[in-house]
Amino acid sequence: MPDADALLVERAKRGDKSAFEMLVIKYQRRIERLVGRMVRDSDLVLDIAQESFIRAYRALPQFRGDSAFYTWLYRIAVNTAKKALVEMRRDPLVTESALAPADGGEETSRLGSELTDGATPEAVLASKEIAAAVNAAVDELSEDLRQAIVLREIEGLSYEEIAQAMNCPIGTVRSRIFRAREAIAARLRPLLETRAGERW
Repeated sequence: MPDADALLVERAKRGDKSAFEMLVIKYQRRIERLVGRMVRDSDLVLDIAQESFIRAYRALPQFRGDSAFYTWLYRIAVNTAKKALVEMRRDPLVTESALAPADGGEETSRLGSELTDGATPEAVLASKEIAAAVNAAVDELSEDLRQAIVLREIEGLSYEEIAQAMNCPIGTVRSRIFRAREAIAARLRPLLETRAGERW
């Protein structure tokens, strides 16, 4: 049986705008999160996400269903964000905040709140430090490693879906995810070792 996305895509291709609106509603937050990992200016994130959906709508006749709709949409969003970043670097009026490293994303904030429900002040501080270290480590990764780990750990995509989204073999995906995890672990190790034996 075709999945719900495939049915909505078929309806949208036949001119049913409400079907595409349903796809936008379903994936808007995920695309905004994805773009937010690449572009730090929140106003630009919304603009780029919207532009990604506009491009996807225009390109819908070319979507053949060889990959999942989200995988296809992901590629469009990444390309749209990359194009915006190139244009921002050329534009001397662009604000520094648009290109600055993140100081904590939604995923990290959510992780922090999940870790700290009913916890002691020491545990709250520890979890915030760990969340900040993870975020900093992810931001320091090369673009290909960062995309792979975000797709796996935050978006929950399978290795096959990531290979399609990143247009590379599964072996390459596994290698990138392994290297990303190693880099994050190396960043966390000193922090965790200093707290060894503490109750938190």
